[in-house]
Amino acid sequence: MYSRISSATPVARRSAPTARVVQILDFLVEQRGNRCGLSEMARALDLAKPTCLGILTELTAGGYLVRDPETLTYGLGPALVAAGRVAQQSFAISAVARAELEKLTARYRTTCTASAVVGERIAVLEGTGPGMVKVGASYAFAPPVGLMYVLWDTDAAFDAWLATPPTVPVVQDEARLRRVVAECRERGYLIESLTAHGRRLYGLLAGVAARDLPDELRELVGELVTSLGERVYLGTDLRPRKQHPVSLLAAPTFDADGRQNMVLTMYVGASITGAEIERRGGALVEAARTVTENSGGRVPERIIATPR
Repeated sequence: MYSRISSATPVARRSAPTARVVQILDFLVEQRGNRCGLSEMARALDLAKPTCLGILTELTAGGYLVRDPETLTYGLGPALVAAGRVAQQSFAISAVARAELEKLTARYRTTCTASAVVGERIAVLEGTGPGMVKVGASYAFAPPVGLMYVLWDTDAAFDAWLATPPTVPVVQDEARLRRVVAECRERGYLIESLTAHGRRLYGLLAGVAARDLPDELRELVGELVTSLGERVYLGTDLRPRKQHPVSLLAAPTFDADGRQNMVLTMYVGASITGAEIERRGGALVEAARTVTENSGGRVPERIIATPR
Protein backbone atom coordinates (compact mmCIF):
# COMPACT_ATOMS: atom_id res chain seq x y z
CA MET A 1 0.00 0.00 0.00
CA TYR A 2 1.21 3.46 -0.84
CA SER A 3 1.32 6.14 1.81
CA ARG A 4 2.46 9.73 1.40
CA ILE A 5 5.33 11.00 3.47
CA SER A 6 4.82 14.47 4.81
CA SER A 7 6.44 17.09 2.61
CA ALA A 8 7.00 19.50 5.46
CA THR A 9 10.60 20.41 6.15
CA PRO A 10 11.91 22.44 9.06
CA VAL A 11 12.72 25.95 7.91
CA ALA A 12 16.17 27.11 8.91
CA ARG A 13 17.15 30.74 8.56
CA ARG A 14 20.18 31.22 6.35
CA SER A 15 22.86 33.75 7.23
CA ALA A 16 23.74 36.10 4.38
CA PRO A 17 26.95 37.36 6.07
CA THR A 18 28.13 33.79 6.64
CA ALA A 19 27.32 32.92 3.03
CA ARG A 20 29.60 35.75 1.91
CA VAL A 21 32.44 34.36 4.02
CA VAL A 22 31.98 30.96 2.36
CA GLN A 23 31.93 32.66 -1.06
CA ILE A 24 35.29 34.28 -0.43
CA LEU A 25 36.92 31.10 0.87
CA ASP A 26 35.57 29.08 -2.06
CA PHE A 27 36.82 31.69 -4.49
CA LEU A 28 40.35 31.59 -3.09
CA VAL A 29 40.39 27.78 -3.06
CA GLU A 30 39.50 27.85 -6.76
CA GLN A 31 42.55 30.05 -7.45
CA ARG A 32 44.85 27.08 -6.74
CA GLY A 33 47.38 29.07 -4.71
CA ASN A 34 47.20 32.31 -6.68
CA ARG A 35 46.53 35.40 -4.59
CA CYS A 36 43.88 37.98 -5.39
CA GLY A 37 43.30 41.61 -4.55
CA LEU A 38 40.29 43.21 -2.93
CA SER A 39 38.90 44.76 -6.11
CA GLU A 40 39.20 41.53 -8.09
CA MET A 41 37.37 39.51 -5.44
CA ALA A 42 34.67 42.08 -4.88
CA ARG A 43 34.01 42.26 -8.60
CA ALA A 44 34.06 38.50 -9.14
CA LEU A 45 31.71 37.82 -6.22
CA ASP A 46 29.51 40.87 -6.76
CA LEU A 47 30.22 42.18 -3.28
CA ALA A 48 30.56 45.75 -2.10
CA LYS A 49 34.23 46.54 -1.50
CA PRO A 50 33.70 47.65 2.13
CA THR A 51 31.83 44.40 2.85
CA CYS A 52 34.49 42.31 1.16
CA LEU A 53 37.28 44.15 2.97
CA GLY A 54 35.67 43.58 6.36
CA ILE A 55 35.45 39.83 5.78
CA LEU A 56 39.02 39.65 4.45
CA THR A 57 40.30 41.58 7.48
CA GLU A 58 38.62 39.21 9.95
CA LEU A 59 39.74 36.06 8.12
CA THR A 60 43.29 37.40 7.99
CA ALA A 61 43.23 38.18 11.71
CA GLY A 62 42.14 34.62 12.41
CA GLY A 63 44.89 33.13 10.26
CA TYR A 64 42.50 31.75 7.68
CA LEU A 65 43.95 34.12 5.08
CA VAL A 66 47.28 35.86 4.64
CA ARG A 67 47.82 39.33 3.13
CA ASP A 68 50.90 40.25 1.14
CA PRO A 69 51.86 43.76 2.37
CA GLU A 70 53.56 44.64 -0.91
CA THR A 71 51.01 43.46 -3.48
CA LEU A 72 48.03 43.89 -1.12
CA THR A 73 46.70 40.52 -2.28
CA TYR A 74 45.17 37.72 -0.24
CA GLY A 75 45.71 33.96 -0.15
CA LEU A 76 44.77 30.99 2.01
CA GLY A 77 46.34 30.97 5.46
CA PRO A 78 47.84 28.48 7.94
CA ALA A 79 44.65 28.06 9.99
CA LEU A 80 43.09 26.36 6.97
CA VAL A 81 46.06 24.00 6.75
CA ALA A 82 45.46 22.87 10.33
CA ALA A 83 41.75 22.48 9.70
CA GLY A 84 42.47 20.57 6.52
CA ARG A 85 44.71 18.12 8.32
CA VAL A 86 42.00 17.34 10.85
CA ALA A 87 39.48 16.84 8.07
CA GLN A 88 41.92 14.66 6.15
CA GLN A 89 42.36 12.41 9.17
CA SER A 90 38.59 12.14 9.49
CA PHE A 91 38.31 11.04 5.87
CA ALA A 92 41.47 8.92 5.69
CA ILE A 93 39.41 6.02 4.46
CA SER A 94 38.72 7.92 1.25
CA ALA A 95 42.43 7.72 0.38
CA VAL A 96 42.30 3.96 0.89
CA ALA A 97 39.29 3.85 -1.39
CA ARG A 98 40.98 5.77 -4.19
CA ALA A 99 43.34 2.91 -5.02
CA GLU A 100 40.39 0.57 -5.51
CA LEU A 101 38.44 3.16 -7.51
CA GLU A 102 41.37 3.58 -9.87
CA LYS A 103 41.47 -0.18 -10.50
CA LEU A 104 37.76 -0.23 -11.31
CA THR A 105 38.10 2.79 -13.61
CA ALA A 106 40.99 1.16 -15.49
CA ARG A 107 39.08 -2.10 -15.84
CA TYR A 108 35.72 -0.69 -16.93
CA ARG A 109 36.78 2.71 -18.29
CA THR A 110 34.16 4.53 -16.31
CA THR A 111 33.76 7.06 -13.52
CA CYS A 112 33.89 5.76 -9.97
CA THR A 113 33.36 7.65 -6.70
CA ALA A 114 33.56 7.26 -2.96
CA SER A 115 31.04 9.25 -0.96
CA ALA A 116 29.70 9.42 2.58
CA VAL A 117 27.27 11.22 4.84
CA VAL A 118 28.97 14.21 6.44
CA GLY A 119 26.74 15.95 8.95
CA GLU A 120 23.39 16.39 7.24
CA ARG A 121 24.77 16.17 3.70
CA ILE A 122 26.09 13.50 1.36
CA ALA A 123 29.57 14.47 0.17
CA VAL A 124 31.69 13.14 -2.70
CA LEU A 125 35.10 12.30 -1.16
CA GLU A 126 36.97 10.76 -4.10
CA GLY A 127 36.46 10.40 -7.83
CA THR A 128 38.34 8.66 -10.64
CA GLY A 129 37.94 8.30 -14.37
CA PRO A 130 36.19 10.37 -17.03
CA GLY A 131 33.23 12.58 -16.37
CA MET A 132 32.63 15.70 -14.36
CA VAL A 133 32.70 14.40 -10.79
CA LYS A 134 33.38 17.24 -8.39
CA VAL A 135 35.01 16.11 -5.17
CA GLY A 136 33.28 18.03 -2.39
CA ALA A 137 29.92 18.18 -4.17
CA SER A 138 27.12 17.54 -1.68
CA TYR A 139 23.46 16.60 -1.57
CA ALA A 140 20.80 16.73 1.10
CA PHE A 141 20.70 13.51 3.12
CA ALA A 142 16.94 13.11 3.17
CA PRO A 143 14.35 11.21 1.10
CA PRO A 144 14.28 10.81 -1.84
CA VAL A 145 18.11 11.08 -1.81
CA GLY A 146 20.30 8.90 0.39
CA LEU A 147 18.84 5.39 0.29
CA MET A 148 22.19 3.76 -0.54
CA TYR A 149 23.81 5.41 2.49
CA VAL A 150 21.59 3.53 4.95
CA LEU A 151 20.73 0.47 2.89
CA TRP A 152 23.44 -1.67 4.49
CA ASP A 153 23.48 0.05 7.86
CA THR A 154 21.45 -0.95 10.91
CA ASP A 155 17.67 -1.09 10.78
CA ALA A 156 17.60 1.84 13.20
CA ALA A 157 19.71 3.97 10.85
CA PHE A 158 17.49 3.07 7.90
CA ASP A 159 14.32 3.91 9.84
CA ALA A 160 15.79 7.23 10.99
CA TRP A 161 16.56 8.25 7.39
CA LEU A 162 13.10 7.18 6.26
CA ALA A 163 11.54 9.32 8.99
CA THR A 164 13.52 12.41 7.94
CA PRO A 165 11.31 15.10 6.39
CA PRO A 166 11.80 14.75 2.61
CA THR A 167 13.36 17.44 0.48
CA VAL A 168 10.43 17.14 -1.93
CA PRO A 169 7.03 15.41 -1.65
CA VAL A 170 7.48 11.69 -2.26
CA VAL A 171 5.34 8.58 -2.20
CA GLN A 172 6.45 5.53 -0.26
CA ASP A 173 5.76 2.00 -1.45
CA GLU A 174 6.82 0.43 1.83
CA ALA A 175 6.49 -3.17 0.64
CA ARG A 176 8.81 -2.60 -2.32
CA LEU A 177 11.20 -0.55 -0.22
CA ARG A 178 11.57 -3.39 2.28
CA ARG A 179 12.23 -5.79 -0.60
CA VAL A 180 14.91 -3.44 -1.91
CA VAL A 181 16.61 -3.44 1.49
CA ALA A 182 16.50 -7.24 1.82
CA GLU A 183 17.71 -7.95 -1.72
CA CYS A 184 20.50 -5.36 -1.73
CA ARG A 185 21.79 -6.68 1.59
CA GLU A 186 21.78 -10.19 0.21
CA ARG A 187 23.28 -9.24 -3.16
CA GLY A 188 25.80 -6.85 -1.66
CA TYR A 189 25.27 -4.03 -4.15
CA LEU A 190 22.56 -1.77 -5.53
CA ILE A 191 21.60 -1.42 -9.20
CA GLU A 192 19.95 1.86 -10.03
CA SER A 193 18.11 2.78 -13.21
CA LEU A 194 17.91 6.55 -13.38
CA THR A 195 15.85 8.45 -15.94
CA ALA A 196 16.89 11.72 -17.53
CA HIS A 197 14.42 13.46 -15.19
CA GLY A 198 16.11 11.76 -12.26
CA ARG A 199 19.53 13.04 -13.30
CA ARG A 200 18.14 16.55 -13.49
CA LEU A 201 16.67 16.10 -10.02
CA TYR A 202 20.05 15.19 -8.53
CA GLY A 203 21.57 18.27 -10.12
CA LEU A 204 18.78 20.43 -8.76
CA LEU A 205 19.06 19.10 -5.23
CA ALA A 206 22.84 19.52 -5.32
CA GLY A 207 22.64 23.18 -6.17
CA VAL A 208 19.58 24.40 -4.30
CA ALA A 209 18.53 23.85 -0.71
CA ALA A 210 15.09 22.27 -0.53
CA ARG A 211 13.79 25.04 1.69
CA ASP A 212 14.60 27.53 -1.10
CA LEU A 213 12.47 25.77 -3.71
CA PRO A 214 9.12 27.40 -4.51
CA ASP A 215 6.18 25.20 -3.48
CA GLU A 216 5.09 24.68 -7.08
CA LEU A 217 8.57 23.53 -8.10
CA ARG A 218 8.82 21.22 -5.10
CA GLU A 219 5.56 19.56 -6.13
CA LEU A 220 6.81 19.16 -9.70
CA VAL A 221 10.07 17.61 -8.56
CA GLY A 222 8.05 15.29 -6.35
CA GLU A 223 6.22 14.03 -9.42
CA LEU A 224 9.55 13.17 -11.03
CA VAL A 225 10.65 11.21 -8.00
CA THR A 226 7.50 9.03 -7.79
CA SER A 227 8.31 6.32 -5.24
CA LEU A 228 11.24 5.56 -2.95
CA GLY A 229 13.14 2.52 -4.17
CA GLU A 230 11.37 2.46 -7.53
CA ARG A 231 14.60 3.15 -9.44
CA VAL A 232 16.34 0.14 -7.87
CA TYR A 233 16.38 -3.10 -9.83
CA LEU A 234 15.22 -6.20 -7.98
CA GLY A 235 16.29 -9.71 -8.87
CA THR A 236 13.02 -10.42 -10.67
CA ASP A 237 13.67 -7.41 -12.95
CA LEU A 238 16.91 -8.79 -14.39
CA ARG A 239 17.66 -11.31 -17.15
CA PRO A 240 21.23 -12.47 -17.98
CA ARG A 241 20.95 -11.82 -21.73
CA LYS A 242 18.54 -8.91 -21.67
CA GLN A 243 19.76 -5.32 -21.93
CA HIS A 244 18.91 -3.25 -18.86
CA PRO A 245 19.37 0.56 -18.71
CA VAL A 246 21.62 1.15 -15.70
CA SER A 247 22.65 4.46 -14.23
CA LEU A 248 25.01 3.22 -11.54
CA LEU A 249 26.02 0.42 -9.22
CA ALA A 250 26.81 1.03 -5.55
CA ALA A 251 28.34 -1.01 -2.74
CA PRO A 252 29.10 -0.20 0.93
CA THR A 253 32.19 -0.07 3.09
CA PHE A 254 32.09 -0.56 6.87
CA ASP A 255 33.94 0.67 9.95
CA ALA A 256 35.38 -1.33 12.85
CA ASP A 257 31.94 -1.58 14.45
CA GLY A 258 30.37 -3.00 11.30
CA ARG A 259 28.49 0.23 10.57
CA GLN A 260 28.21 1.45 6.99
CA ASN A 261 30.54 4.41 6.56
CA MET A 262 30.92 5.02 2.83
CA VAL A 263 29.53 4.05 -0.58
CA LEU A 264 31.62 3.14 -3.63
CA THR A 265 29.83 3.94 -6.87
CA MET A 266 30.47 2.79 -10.43
CA TYR A 267 28.69 4.81 -13.10
CA VAL A 268 27.31 2.96 -16.13
CA GLY A 269 24.96 5.30 -17.97
CA ALA A 270 24.06 2.70 -20.61
CA SER A 271 22.14 -0.50 -21.22
CA ILE A 272 24.08 -3.64 -20.29
CA THR A 273 23.09 -7.27 -19.90
CA GLY A 274 22.10 -8.85 -16.63
CA ALA A 275 25.25 -10.97 -16.81
CA GLU A 276 27.43 -7.87 -17.19
CA ILE A 277 25.62 -6.22 -14.27
CA GLU A 278 26.51 -9.24 -12.14
CA ARG A 279 30.17 -9.12 -13.20
CA ARG A 280 30.52 -5.42 -12.48
CA GLY A 281 28.57 -5.69 -9.24
CA GLY A 282 30.81 -8.49 -8.04
CA ALA A 283 33.92 -6.44 -8.81
CA LEU A 284 32.48 -3.46 -6.95
CA VAL A 285 31.62 -5.56 -3.89
CA GLU A 286 35.14 -6.99 -3.87
CA ALA A 287 36.64 -3.50 -4.07
CA ALA A 288 34.42 -2.28 -1.23
CA ARG A 289 35.42 -5.21 0.95
CA THR A 290 39.08 -4.56 0.24
CA VAL A 291 38.60 -0.97 1.39
CA THR A 292 36.81 -2.19 4.51
CA GLU A 293 39.60 -4.60 5.39
CA ASN A 294 42.45 -2.19 4.60
CA SER A 295 40.88 0.53 6.76
CA GLY A 296 40.35 -1.75 9.77
CA GLY A 297 36.65 -2.28 9.24
CA ARG A 298 34.57 -5.44 9.20
CA VAL A 299 31.58 -6.64 7.20
CA PRO A 300 28.64 -7.21 9.59
CA GLU A 301 26.71 -10.48 9.76
CA ARG A 302 23.60 -8.84 8.33
CA ILE A 303 25.40 -8.55 4.97
CA ILE A 304 25.47 -12.06 3.60
CA ALA A 305 26.54 -11.64 -0.01
CA THR A 306 29.94 -12.84 -1.23
CA PRO A 307 31.87 -11.46 -4.24
CA ARG A 308 31.47 -13.49 -7.43
